[in-house]
Amino acid sequence: MGRLFGTDGVRGVANADLTAEMALGLSVAAAHVLGEEMSGRSPVRPEWRSGDGRAVTFEGHRPTAVVGRDPRASGEFLEAAVVAGLASAGVDVLRVGVLPTPAVAYLTGALGADLGVMLSASHNPMPDNGIKFFARGGHKLADDLEDRIESVYEEHRSGEPWDRPTGEGVGRVRTYDEGFDNYVAHLIGVLPNRLDGLKVVLDEAHGAASRVSPEAFARAGADVVTIGADPDGLNINDNCGSTHLDQLRAAVVEHGADLGIAHDGDADRCLAVDAKGNDVDGDQILAVLALALREADSLRKNTVVATVMSNLGFKLAMEREGIELVQTAVGDRYVLESMKSEGYALGGEQSGHVIILDHATTGDGTLTGLMLAARMAATGRSLAELVSVMDRLPQVLINVPDVDKSRVDTSPELAAAVADAERELGSTGRVLLRPSGTEPLVRVMVEAADTDQARSVAGRLADVVKSALG
Repeated sequence: MGRLFGTDGVRGVANADLTAEMALGLSVAAAHVLGEEMSGRSPVRPEWRSGDGRAVTFEGHRPTAVVGRDPRASGEFLEAAVVAGLASAGVDVLRVGVLPTPAVAYLTGALGADLGVMLSASHNPMPDNGIKFFARGGHKLADDLEDRIESVYEEHRSGEPWDRPTGEGVGRVRTYDEGFDNYVAHLIGVLPNRLDGLKVVLDEAHGAASRVSPEAFARAGADVVTIGADPDGLNINDNCGSTHLDQLRAAVVEHGADLGIAHDGDADRCLAVDAKGNDVDGDQILAVLALALREADSLRKNTVVATVMSNLGFKLAMEREGIELVQTAVGDRYVLESMKSEGYALGGEQSGHVIILDHATTGDGTLTGLMLAARMAATGRSLAELVSVMDRLPQVLINVPDVDKSRVDTSPELAAAVADAERELGSTGRVLLRPSGTEPLVRVMVEAADTDQARSVAGRLADVVKSALG
């Protein structure tokens, strides 16, 4: 079978591709694999408190996991399976409920837990769901750890029995309601200044940040208008959020807001809209924050990290500003790996995953939006003025579904078509083809001097992808 883990955990249609049995098995496998990583470490035991103020204590000799989810209906049974798997493997579990992915990562680190688990399919449609694991400290797992978890899962799925604790060795399960306030307090605590005087429209995608983000912006002093913040388990990402900006554009103009912020289902992304309803993507947000961090002497090594999908205009802007740019493969995990290995402070993706490593271990949409708004408040400049630091070159992205994405790099027909396109574009554009890490499709991206040329070249390449890989 193919690798279960994609660029952002394990994803699939809930109860079809991603079943309760798989969720339970992967959780047990993760407990065993990460248990080896945790051996010899002394568990950190802060004083947790439940929602009614009672102290929450564990035995102290077992590892602990933080488990959260987005509001998808399928998250309810998948969470139950994950919790059961972890506890059956001797892991104590803190259930934090519906919170953003970066909140689960933060709490994993802040509470001294040994691992974290988030149930979400991010920006994917409601029928999908996914499982993301975090190591101690709230960091995403390296590829080798994911491979080991998958190997152990497959080994035991084929009949090898688990080593199961009994009696007092089984894990205990507690609810940790204070995660919400702890996370919001963290967000407010790292802001460089307040947001008083700013009016903000927040589109929460009926997702995991539907409570967190409005609360954080309001506590920071912003005048908040909220849309897409009524999750019912079925409406997540449904014509709203960072993948559907129409409602946000209209609401910003209607309410005379200074800016709009859009998250995806698990709120690890942030896209924005300026006061006139113009889109602001992850590249532009990175450019604004890079200058802000440099001004605060916090842009370590004067470098920002982005992926090969970043707009060429971003690269040119960083060169003009004298800021170094490091580019990685697509996926915020690869951005993060580069940042951690080299000690960089800022990185992200055009899609809105922005990592501010001094304050988060993963992309954090709410934190990113707060920092962007804080820059506006501190400078007194509009969002349109701030993002004018870069000019976006026309960029066309076409997703080609139902093809064999594994042959992108080996098809002679496709290689010849790409070579022809690159000769046509010359030095004023570029072509990038890549298989999606989370969906069964190939992404065709073309940048060119003008939009018509980008569309024409991208359309031709998409047709070749269909014929060559279909």
